[in-house]
Amino acid sequence: MAVSGDLKMKIVKGDAGYVLEDVPHLADYLSDLPTYPNPLQINPAYSVVKQYFVNQDDTVAQKIVVHKDSPRGTHLRRAGPRQKVYFEADEVHACIVTCGGLCPGLNTVIREIVCGLYHMYGVTRVLGIDGGYSGFYSRNTIELTPRVVNDIHKRGGTILGTSRGGHDTSKIVDSIHDRGINHVYIIGGDGTQKGASVIFEEVRRRGLKVSVVGVPKTIDNDIPVIDRSFGFDTAVEEAQRAICAAHVEAESIEHGIGLVKLMGRYSGFIAMYATLASRDVDCCLIPESPFFLEGRGGLFEFIEKRLKENGHMVIVLAEGAGQDLLSESLQSMNQQDASGNKLLQDVGLWISQRIKDHFARQQKMSINLKYIDPTYMIRAIPSNAADNVYCTLLAQSAVHGAMAGFTGFVVGPVNGRHSYIPFNHITEIFFNF
Repeated sequence: MAVSGDLKMKIVKGDAGYVLEDVPHLADYLSDLPTYPNPLQINPAYSVVKQYFVNQDDTVAQKIVVHKDSPRGTHLRRAGPRQKVYFEADEVHACIVTCGGLCPGLNTVIREIVCGLYHMYGVTRVLGIDGGYSGFYSRNTIELTPRVVNDIHKRGGTILGTSRGGHDTSKIVDSIHDRGINHVYIIGGDGTQKGASVIFEEVRRRGLKVSVVGVPKTIDNDIPVIDRSFGFDTAVEEAQRAICAAHVEAESIEHGIGLVKLMGRYSGFIAMYATLASRDVDCCLIPESPFFLEGRGGLFEFIEKRLKENGHMVIVLAEGAGQDLLSESLQSMNQQDASGNKLLQDVGLWISQRIKDHFARQQKMSINLKYIDPTYMIRAIPSNAADNVYCTLLAQSAVHGAMAGFTGFVVGPVNGRHSYIPFNHITEIFFNF
């Protein structure tokens, strides 16, 4: 096999079109690194694990459905414990930081990274960075132990605090080096992982023995390469409460309309999955499907038809849908938040008013519209059982990767198998999505 790589991509090519987008390893830029037997081999609580150590050559196919004559395509390195590790327990000084918006499961990921390091590998020094990226150089840290994080998965939000922006690469890496940190676990979305990638590049440029690991967080579930993002299942479940309330309001009065706005800046996964799960929704509007209001085939015509047929209706709207319809009147259309995300107007309020104005002008029927916006309710709650299990697996996969010397990657399930994905693969998807 031929191996090629630069600071951005490490590629392994093989027969039949096989391409492994490999993740960086500390041994790529640090020579003569010692290795140690994985402590899981002698830990009685994990005795069964030694039967299932991941083979060094195991990969996961990014595309699982192929034609019989098509090439094998892109593969990613499989996550999991290795027989050899590149850190001894006493050597590891880890830190965890959460950045960006809230999401169900953040505390679970924090908890399981701490407990995974402690119980599986005997690591006792873990710091929590307070307040996002700026916390590396401007805030206090929190000592994290299994006792400290014992019950945090039962709470929403993040015990570490979070923020947008505040990324100063030089100051962050200076702090990492000065504190003697050699495991950096970064939990966050698109801007956060872009920042993590830059941190990794600076760490490698300085030749530091530091594993930089990302856990991708996006409640919108808009990372195509992984099966789903944590918190999504909880968000969909919680969205049902708002849809149910909208349905009760709508059916309890003549010509009632319940309009629910859900999260989804550039993708409508929450809105669509909540719609499919609810079965009470008549119309779901998402960013991927343009729509119009007036004229034949427009939203107004559909609402009128549905109200005549059923007497009431429920509309679910993703926050990023229909932004083009009001772009001409927006003053903040090109403004961004501290993470670089485009600021969106409240399309829910705008469409609600347009619907009311339309039927007031038509004078064909009197409508009663109730607008419900549970945006921050669905992201501030604790994760449900499914997300708790998922977050545990994500955290443990991240820990296994860092201990095995891998760096510059995010972790996530690809076709049902947890994988290590190079930072640049994820950031390219985020910024071209």
